[in-house]
Amino acid sequence: MTTPDWRLARQQMLLDPTIINLNTGSFGPVPRAIFDRVTELRRQLAAEPTDFYVRWVPPLLWKARCRLAEFLNVPPHRLIFRANVSSAINVVASSLRLNRPGEILLSDHEYGAMHWCWERAAQRGGLTLKTFPLDTLAESPDAILNAFEAAISHRTRLAFFSHVLSPTGLVLPVKEMVAIAKRRGVLTVIDGAHAPGMLPLDISDIGADFYGANCHKWMLAPSGSGFLAIGPGMEDRLEPLEVSWGYHYPRTDLDAPDEFGSTRRIRALEFEGTREVNPWLVTPEVIDFQSMLGWQAIRQRMHELSQISREMLVPLGLPEATPRNPAMHGALTAFRIPDATDPVKLRTAIWKHRIEIPVIERPDRRMIRVSGHFYTLPEEIQKLAEILPAAIREATP
Repeated sequence: MTTPDWRLARQQMLLDPTIINLNTGSFGPVPRAIFDRVTELRRQLAAEPTDFYVRWVPPLLWKARCRLAEFLNVPPHRLIFRANVSSAINVVASSLRLNRPGEILLSDHEYGAMHWCWERAAQRGGLTLKTFPLDTLAESPDAILNAFEAAISHRTRLAFFSHVLSPTGLVLPVKEMVAIAKRRGVLTVIDGAHAPGMLPLDISDIGADFYGANCHKWMLAPSGSGFLAIGPGMEDRLEPLEVSWGYHYPRTDLDAPDEFGSTRRIRALEFEGTREVNPWLVTPEVIDFQSMLGWQAIRQRMHELSQISREMLVPLGLPEATPRNPAMHGALTAFRIPDATDPVKLRTAIWKHRIEIPVIERPDRRMIRVSGHFYTLPEEIQKLAEILPAAIREATP
């Protein structure tokens, strides 16, 4: 494997040269080539909307769907484009009718907005919401699997969990968790927000009933690009969030490509009326961009940057909050900061140095989270390490 020149590759990114971006975990910047392509499509849309939507979008949308489906190893007729993972999960949570009484099971480290999503679903469905604790510094996946299996009861109807935990970057053994749930007759919904691009991803192999994720984080797609992959036999359990054209359709050839760039079945779930779909249409170019650099090389680079962040921040007295086991971490690496630190003041103190990095607040701890993509330079992490002690002092009473 030939290692790319990462500084040269960085030049292909639209990055503000005055800012150190250590927060791909929230939003990924866009490569110049992708920005140019999506801007070209937006110009075409602005110039002649009817021609664009009626004649150009359908073949481009089907091509994008097939390319993303191939990348994720999921059939294109079970792949729905959504604006983001939140939208994808809301389709599922708003659709499913679960037997009651019963419970929806979540880990205690799920993304806050998604916790609220399932809270509402439980209230509407007459169910209870149950959380189980995760050992986020577990040394092996077995600790996670044991905790998950112990939390499932005869009342559990659905289990929702992240592929990669947003607060700490812990990678969960999702395939094994899905297998446990299936043995117990429990539906599985996975929040894969951080997985595409960061991890090798084979959704069919994971086997979840529903898998939602973003393309605008580690895949570096334009904002507004996400998806929902539907497991076999789950297609007819969903309803659209918005009723629009495609809601009524003939019940024949349900999974065959239609004239709109979708299929009869998934168009009903995907079409929301007039909206810009250009972030979806450039999916082939998005995949091609990092494919040319080499996914294996990029992931090795991410691993190296994670190690560098540990080497530079742990000596400052900031304990690691992400496991070292390569099977349990990716490109997100979190570190504990003193409990007395004021998160708002710390964000302000760090931003004075034009460093973009999240300060994570959990009930039991406070952390900073370093995100390193291929374009991240070691000296940028070094700069963070240099200013962090004073920033923490400034933010601590």
